[in-house]
Amino acid sequence: MAQTPAYAAPSAKAPLVPHSVPRRDPGPHDVQIDILYCGVCHSDVHQVRDEWGGAIFPMVPGHEIVGRVTKVGASVSKFKVGDLAGVGCMVDSCLACDPCKRDLEQFCQKGAAFTYNGTEMDRKTPTYGGYSTQVVVTERFTLKVPTGLDLASAAPLLCAGITTYSPLRRWNCKPGDRVGVVGLGGLGHMAVKLAASMGAEVTMLSTSRAKEADARRLGAHDFELTSDPKSLKKLIGRLDLIIDTVSVEHDLNTYLGLLRTEGTMVLIGVPTTPAPVAATSLIFGNKKLAGSLIGGIAQTQEMLDYCAEKKVTADVEVIPIQKINEAYERMVKSDVRYRFVIDIASLKR
Repeated sequence: MAQTPAYAAPSAKAPLVPHSVPRRDPGPHDVQIDILYCGVCHSDVHQVRDEWGGAIFPMVPGHEIVGRVTKVGASVSKFKVGDLAGVGCMVDSCLACDPCKRDLEQFCQKGAAFTYNGTEMDRKTPTYGGYSTQVVVTERFTLKVPTGLDLASAAPLLCAGITTYSPLRRWNCKPGDRVGVVGLGGLGHMAVKLAASMGAEVTMLSTSRAKEADARRLGAHDFELTSDPKSLKKLIGRLDLIIDTVSVEHDLNTYLGLLRTEGTMVLIGVPTTPAPVAATSLIFGNKKLAGSLIGGIAQTQEMLDYCAEKKVTADVEVIPIQKINEAYERMVKSDVRYRFVIDIASLKR
């Protein structure tokens, strides 16, 4: 068991500070990774500040991890020393329940082992995330990072990428589909890029006209201001699929009205308060309101391979770990386009 340099939150709402965490020696099925980059997800802020409850401290956040393999266990077959590898939101699951057998490990009935703010499957050993120099993960939950991807820009694919890719695949996004994306942030900008890469006609739905140029640069064909009733009126009954990334309270009924008959609206943002939904918003038009949570390991690998083929990565601002507390404050103010990524080499300096 080795001590690994990291940044951690010692308690709820406390600034992150230098810390060290134990990492196990690689077992027969484990992969040891020297972390190169780690994306900063808005959920890191929520969990460090214990806004969702149940936080475990000290907490080392980070579940958008990209690095290089430095050791492999004797039974590991898919990785060798020197390979690029990634770790997303999970590091293990029971592998035996119905969701796990269907490659939906994120819904493990015994509870998946999440990359941080949780425990390993023994329910005793704390998990620590990617704001650190090294991680050890079982091979089954280690992802191959294709060569050719910019590593800093690829790191957010491990959460923001799969969170938006999964619903687009599940609802069969294809050329000619009309896809609306609500909110242009860390998730929204990936939804625009991915939907456009799949051949969809993408409409950006935003509260700010200032984001129109960026939305079009990212691949949006149209831009509509959600605060303007006239702007939304022309979209009524037009969209096949809506990906809603917004995590603050907003009127879902308005957006449901933009769907075509048998269209689907998928929630991937997590507002803190329940939203009222009128039955008629769904009944008239056989419309569907659904949710989506990341993806299983197989689909995450599929997403990485797809992004390498299509040359799709996140728009990022790379920062040293020493600026992480400043980055959190900027994220709360939406002052980032569109994802912070930590250069972990800065932790070694």
